Amino acid sequence: MLAMRPGCPSSTLVCAAGSRGRVRDALWRWTGPVLLMVGIQYLAPSLKAASAGSDVDRGIAQRLITAATNGTTAMARLAELCDTFGPRLSGSTNLEAAIDWILATLVSDGFDRVRGEPVKVPHWVRGPASLEGRDPAIGEIPLLALGGTVGTPPAGIEAPVLVVTNYAELNARPERAVGRIVVFNPPFISYGDIVRYRSGGANAAAKAGAVASLVRSATPFSLRTPHTGAMNYEEGVRKIPHAAIATEDADRLARLQARGITPVLRLVLSATVLPDADSRNIVAEIRGWERPGEIVVVGGHVDSWDVGQGTLDDAGGCLAAWEALRLIKTVGRQPRRTLRLVLWTNEENGLRGAKAYAETHRDELDRHVIAIESDSGIGPVKGFAFTGSQEADRRLRAVMPLLATIGADGLKAGAGGADLGPLLQRGVPTMDLWTERTDYFWFHHSAADTVDKMNPAELNRCVAALAVMLDALGNLPEPLPR
Repeated sequence: MLAMRPGCPSSTLVCAAGSRGRVRDALWRWTGPVLLMVGIQYLAPSLKAASAGSDVDRGIAQRLITAATNGTTAMARLAELCDTFGPRLSGSTNLEAAIDWILATLVSDGFDRVRGEPVKVPHWVRGPASLEGRDPAIGEIPLLALGGTVGTPPAGIEAPVLVVTNYAELNARPERAVGRIVVFNPPFISYGDIVRYRSGGANAAAKAGAVASLVRSATPFSLRTPHTGAMNYEEGVRKIPHAAIATEDADRLARLQARGITPVLRLVLSATVLPDADSRNIVAEIRGWERPGEIVVVGGHVDSWDVGQGTLDDAGGCLAAWEALRLIKTVGRQPRRTLRLVLWTNEENGLRGAKAYAETHRDELDRHVIAIESDSGIGPVKGFAFTGSQEADRRLRAVMPLLATIGADGLKAGAGGADLGPLLQRGVPTMDLWTERTDYFWFHHSAADTVDKMNPAELNRCVAALAVMLDALGNLPEPLPR
């Protein structure tokens, strides 16, 4: 118990025990100031460094945000990529020329270990296609063959139509589909709900005896612009042609059927499947100064469908990731661990790039701290989605306030990027850039996915969010726990 000693200066504290307090008081008068100065001399630099460390983190984050939001490089490169090379379907010369250009530009940016890692990819060619309403004579109907479909005979297929809303309606009376072209016309509730008719509709129609199938495009809004995408054939099921039509035409066929009219269509598809082609995943790094073997991955997919320019899906995601890393270099930040850009090939119709990356790097996946993908459309950025341990989630939440100034400080559960799947299966924590663009599926997989749909300010904010997150993850004292 400490007490004030009567008769002594009020600043003198002694032990209530008396004499021991007097001895301690004397010792303190001679040694206290010396010990205090020594303590300050040794502790002050450490305290200053700790304070500076947190200040530098905030300072670097703000510098990255300022550089990104005022930048012009991401949009300029996005336009150059899309205008020069256009659609970049797997197996195409457009895709490989675009990869060559990106690799050369990454080298000029000064990234470490820039390379193209070989991948064998599917090579499907759309070819000419047409759809015509013969009875009643409603004329040409816009369509897009779905990726992977077989073609029709050269003369095409002419057959009556059966319009159904869903699989249950088809399977309730499958005999009605025999010899017909089945048209799936489900309402757009969500992309995931409607896309199952695109991917599996040909199998269901073939099992019911149909000669071909069409599907309402997976979009909530249309200007009579069909949307393509991948489809699959089941082993042992007869392969029939499968294509997408615009929402307006699917509804028109449904209205005709409701009035007791059975439309007759003539479908011509010349789609072909060629032998697998050579492609590459794009890989470039900022090598870590302290823990180079620990890796933070960020990227998008460089391929696109063969219509439009693939701007939103996913050139914008690729440029956001690329520019985020370039800005980290530009501000002179050297990360503790390695930051790796990966632009996957063949996301759209095979995921061969994602699978090849996971296999090529299988021996270092236990040292992958996290993998981040940007493939949800470049729009107003809200933050990130995360899949990983609770402790990792807790640590990430400490980073999020750095992004509050651009409204990107949200963190939600459930990263679901397609190219992250093979890494997630092998235990790597994953993260998606979380954006909310209400018109994304208006343009997705269509001829309307062009450069003019990109908002440069929104692209820059996505760059900023990725740059701040990557800088934080690259410099955490310890990797995220799995």
